[in-house]
Amino acid sequence: MSQGLDHTATPGGETTIEAVAKVVAFEHGLAILEPEPTGSCNGCMSAALCGTKTGNTSRLLAKRFTLANSAGLRIGDRVVVGLGGGSLMRASITAYAIPLLTMLVAMVTIDQLGGGETRTMVGTVVGLGVGIVIARLTASYLAKKGDLTPRFIRRAYGPGPGESCHTDLG
Repeated sequence: MSQGLDHTATPGGETTIEAVAKVVAFEHGLAILEPEPTGSCNGCMSAALCGTKTGNTSRLLAKRFTLANSAGLRIGDRVVVGLGGGSLMRASITAYAIPLLTMLVAMVTIDQLGGGETRTMVGTVVGLGVGIVIARLTASYLAKKGDLTPRFIRRAYGPGPGESCHTDLG
């Protein structure tokens, strides 16, 4: 299996985006996983920002997520996790479209009411702030609903990044 994101279709027809993650710890009965960097991570323009290239542990820790340990996972296990394409779309709309839309609506409304440049700029910033609050509330609701939680799909076999294949059986 490739190290990158894979797309598969569920029986319901929704696309699932898959990635490989490694179990790094357990806490309160939940497995704590860290996504494995993909083969293209080192060539990515943002690799230094996410911690892949620099080994920045605080950024790598921020990428960790939890998963119910219903599959009897152990530390070091590699698993394939997935997130529905619809969930990813809802998360993107929540994070980007809601704040942008509220900002633009505030800007246009105040401008059309003849608020002047200063009031329009202030209204634009306030609209962005309101959009961010709405986005946070929406993200919290989606998270509680489980819509933003990756799901265990299967165990990943084979060597991880930086590991070599072992052909000996003994």
